[in-house]
Formats: sequence, structure tokens, C-alpha cells
Amino acid sequence: PSPPLCSLFAKENLARMSAEQLSRYDRLINEPSNDWDIYYWATEAKPPPAEFDTDVMAMLREFAKNRNREQRLRQPDLEYLFEPPR
Repeated sequence: PSPPLCSLFAKENLARMSAEQLSRYDRLINEPSNDWDIYYWATEAKPPPAEFDTDVMAMLREFAKNRNREQRLRQPDLEYLFEPPR
């Protein structure tokens, strides 16, 4: 999906997600065979299948709206994986 969408979402959200949400996110990013499906679901161009229409998808849809108008032109550096959560 718009390359940075999932990685930027992960940077902003993974640290505060529950174990169950992390499991649903892992399933979301690994099971669909086409990344464009995730993008279309996140941007509400297409409805997600029931098995992916979860709280995590709702979070991703809200993130994709970019209400703060942040520049999201590149993927975050991987250092965020080692930073303490905000």
C-alpha cells in the first residue's frame, strides 16, 4: 500500500496495541495476497472482508485520513523499533 502507510501506522500505533490487536494487525499485513487490497480497505475505496473488518482496520482507516496533514512521503527509519513508546 502507498509504501509508507502500513509502516508509518506501525510506528505510531504498535507500541500501544494489545496482544490481540497485534495479532489482528499481523494477520492483516500477512494474509491478503495483494497489498493494494489493504490500501483500498484503509482508504475506504473498497470495503474489507468481514475477517479483516476489525478495530485494527478502523484504526488504519482513521490513520489513512491523515487529519493532521502530516507529510507521509517516505517510510520511517527502522530505528523507531528500538525507541521507547511515546
